[in-house]
Amino acid sequence: MLVIKNINYASSETIIFQRLSVIITDLVFAYGTRECCLYLSGSGVRKSSKWGSRWGSPAAILQVLLLGNAGLLLVDHIHFQYNGFLFGLLLISIARVLQGRCVSAAFWFSVLLNLKHIYMYIAPAYFIYLLRNYCFLVVQPGMAVQWKSFSTARIAKLGAVVCGVFVVSFGPFIYFNQLGQVFSRLFPFKRGLCHAYWAPNFWAIYNTIDKIATAIASHLGFNVISEKASMTGGLVQEFQHNILPSIEPKTTFLLTVLAMTPALVKLWRCPGNPLHFVRCVVLCACGSFMFGWHVHEKAVLLIIIPLSVMAVVWKKEAQVYLMFVTVGHYSLFPLLFTSFELPIKVLLLVIHSSYAFVNLSNLFDLKHDTFTLPLLTIFESLYILGLIPLFLYENIFHSWLGINNKLPFLPLMLTSIYCALGVTYSWLKYYWHFLTTSEVNHKRKAH
Repeated sequence: MLVIKNINYASSETIIFQRLSVIITDLVFAYGTRECCLYLSGSGVRKSSKWGSRWGSPAAILQVLLLGNAGLLLVDHIHFQYNGFLFGLLLISIARVLQGRCVSAAFWFSVLLNLKHIYMYIAPAYFIYLLRNYCFLVVQPGMAVQWKSFSTARIAKLGAVVCGVFVVSFGPFIYFNQLGQVFSRLFPFKRGLCHAYWAPNFWAIYNTIDKIATAIASHLGFNVISEKASMTGGLVQEFQHNILPSIEPKTTFLLTVLAMTPALVKLWRCPGNPLHFVRCVVLCACGSFMFGWHVHEKAVLLIIIPLSVMAVVWKKEAQVYLMFVTVGHYSLFPLLFTSFELPIKVLLLVIHSSYAFVNLSNLFDLKHDTFTLPLLTIFESLYILGLIPLFLYENIFHSWLGINNKLPFLPLMLTSIYCALGVTYSWLKYYWHFLTTSEVNHKRKAH
């Protein structure tokens, strides 16, 4: 079935195995979706007159938003990966937190973390929430805690569960003295600040500013020493900025920690509110996506998937979700670059985004404004509609102008920078929403 070749290898048997294995493991994602929907249906956390609707209830909408997620369909079923399986474990873990089953949540998240280390970025939210809400028997809002209520038995129980998972996972590598090899592959800092295609984050904006500043400086006659196509050559490698300071891994780590800290402090101050935990997970994922080292574009799904749960609970979060899901999924387009895949990815984005806009606005009983997209402001609507001319330029006008040989990376750079502006705006808007949200765990009404 498998013949090892370096280039252009294809086997129908291998492709069938890959496709079927992705479909089968997606059952875990379906189960995680079911658990979150059951919580919404039974907890009363979302008061709505729509619960009696078969297709318009919050749980029904959440099922479609998750199971029909355009990004997962693009990345897993066309690009071929197993992200649905991993996000299924994440949803199971989040559902256990919402249900108050903290030990079970810690177990499932530990399993997830050992399957893919990118989820380490949201581990601080789990640590703070479980420490504050499970290890202390008495909880009260604010920074202060009653240390006398700290339960050593509970933290020992959590520690045993987490350590047990890690022992099973890393035990064989420790036994054969191969732990160093594992960590060298988990943290490959030699790959450079950005991926070959820049993820739409802060570093895409930073790189673009450096490129523009270099061009201006050269035009003004300054002697700027630069390596040709150092950031836009399509290679996974380290590079140096020309005008702005070059970035090291420790800088990205520090910025990521700083980006997460206010959300973690808010979570500590608000015990007993599992919805704040989900919000903090989203913001930790945002912080790592915005400032992390060598971030892949598909990491935006780590923001979109948990945010889907909150989008059917509160109107403000639905607004941010619509921005994130449209821009984030569009930013995945460069992963599928053949002409055959072009109509597929466009249809997936249009269908999923249209469903989200229409059904979330109906869920919150909002009247449609003639001049804006549902739930969005005029500014946000114009930004989303700006994706249309961007798409047309990338796929038609760039080659029509005859500059694809001279500037082959320009369409990708435009996608990165345009989507980065939308992601940054959505991140800041959601952060402000979270920090100003009431610390009380209250139930939401329909409006």
